[in-house]
Amino acid sequence: MKRLGLIVNPVAGLGGRVGLKGSDGAQTQTRALMLGAVPRAAARAAEALQALHGVAGDFELITCPGPMGADVARICALDPVVVDSNLRPDRSTHDSRENKDSGTTAGTVSAGFSNLGRTTAADTRRAAQAMRDLGVALLLFAGGDGTARDIAAAIGTNVPTLGIPAGVKMHSAVFTHHPRDAGILAVRALKNDALALRDAEVLDLDEEAYRNGDVAPRLYGYLRVPATPRHIQNRKAPSPATEAAQIDAIAADVVEQMRPDCLYVLGPGTTTRAIAARLGVAKTLVGVDVVQDGALIARDISEAELTRLVGISDARIVVSPIGGQGFLFGRGNQQLSPAVIRAVGLANIVVVATAEKLSTLGGEPLRVDSGDPELDTRLAGHVRIVTGYHERAVYRVM
Repeated sequence: MKRLGLIVNPVAGLGGRVGLKGSDGAQTQTRALMLGAVPRAAARAAEALQALHGVAGDFELITCPGPMGADVARICALDPVVVDSNLRPDRSTHDSRENKDSGTTAGTVSAGFSNLGRTTAADTRRAAQAMRDLGVALLLFAGGDGTARDIAAAIGTNVPTLGIPAGVKMHSAVFTHHPRDAGILAVRALKNDALALRDAEVLDLDEEAYRNGDVAPRLYGYLRVPATPRHIQNRKAPSPATEAAQIDAIAADVVEQMRPDCLYVLGPGTTTRAIAARLGVAKTLVGVDVVQDGALIARDISEAELTRLVGISDARIVVSPIGGQGFLFGRGNQQLSPAVIRAVGLANIVVVATAEKLSTLGGEPLRVDSGDPELDTRLAGHVRIVTGYHERAVYRVM
């Protein structure tokens, strides 16, 4: 019987919707919780695990105690083997009799792991090494670039691995487009020994520098992932300097169309920053800002603050896809949540991108991963994109 590994970073993505640009470090996590952040990694992992119900009796799920995997596995009606404090299978926990329906951990959380909500990079690395030693056919992990970096440091390319996107910044090429894609590929890995694999880049950046607008991801290693571009995102591609004239033309077009009685929510990126610059406003590069009638109304705003603003005024969202990946929502702009998007209205989303940025997608569609499947379905289809001054392109979204 094949083994599937699962590691959940329970604090991954915690800082996204409250505008903290990441979740690294206990101080950031505490601040995120004080700002009202809600952990999302377990829910993202659950979306992936749903695909496994059809093969539930054909594999053994190896996971970590409590919030690092066992809790969500039981919520999804799976019966995991939970590694003990020495990172060996603890057969006493391979029993879902206790608290299965409530999702709480059967047995005692191992002393080898940190307390709930305060797991560390060392926990992740130790767990990944345990999965390697136990011979899992595929290791699933729910997290972001920091989690991928820890796993790469622990096991490199020795184990087939796949990231369930649950972080704030996901520049690495090891994550699936959506959590459900991770479940689909896990089923294929459990059924098919010949699933093609490739080495994919693990990128991360200094979060403090990132908060100050310094976007300089570094290569930290590689993980071996399924070679299926249909399901796995590319690494983030930077905007080339040669795009400056195109970006300025886009900014001129958008500003010309602006109405004084309307709020404009500007997502992260160099293109939206150029729009603000044309208005004479200093925009944050990696934050979400709001302008009205040429003035800055809110800077580096959180989801909760955005929800209040757009709920009382006519508004537009101006967003640019991530280069090389094509995500409009769900990567680095979690402040633009399903609640915010619905309040603004789908017809009031303005997409801006240079032709060169669209070409980096290699014909792949734009993507949305808002965390709300019903909204993602509504966003799918085709969208008009401002690509220059009075220039438009129509592009597919899925």
